[in-house]
Amino acid sequence: MELLIAIMVGVLVAASVYLMLARNVLRFLFGLILISNAANLVIFASGRLTPQSPPLIPEGADAPVELVANALPQALVLTAIVIGFGLFAFALTLVYRTYQNLGTLNSDEMRLAEPLETQAEARK
Repeated sequence: MELLIAIMVGVLVAASVYLMLARNVLRFLFGLILISNAANLVIFASGRLTPQSPPLIPEGADAPVELVANALPQALVLTAIVIGFGLFAFALTLVYRTYQNLGTLNSDEMRLAEPLETQAEARK
């Protein structure tokens, strides 16, 4: 199971790097979300992927008797998913407003803050 998760993380990271190298801001955003999901899978896999019993401690014991999965990485990943969704919604709104104002999603054409001389030199 760990091998399958490792291969999936590798594919997600490769796809996200490919998307993040594009000049399109929307593709960059999707690459950012993919790399966030890959990091979540790595954290989740660090908590041990076992189909064992839940991490419950029997009465009178100090620790679980059987081999159990760690619940802390699962809680961290759940929190990261919620925060990642909020980040995605906010960034998608920013990309939409940028497209409305500039009429493009190409990052090379988004040069409003630069002086006109620099824009003319960049087009050469």
